[in-house]
Amino acid sequence: MPRELDFFGVLLPGVLPVFLVAVLLQLVLDAALSYIGVYRRSWHPALVRLCMFVCIFSALLVTLYK
Repeated sequence: MPRELDFFGVLLPGVLPVFLVAVLLQLVLDAALSYIGVYRRSWHPALVRLCMFVCIFSALLVTLYK
């Protein structure tokens, strides 16, 4: 993957597409877990959501940049 992407003359980080995919995956997983009711059993739902996003984003980065 390139380090930078040229988007109409603006240089964007190369991990931006991976970040956007991670956001979409996290939104889908978050909706499913909310529907099931997992967040009612957690101590801090916002912290669970943040940790879930970090895990998804880092897993995508490891699989693409390995």
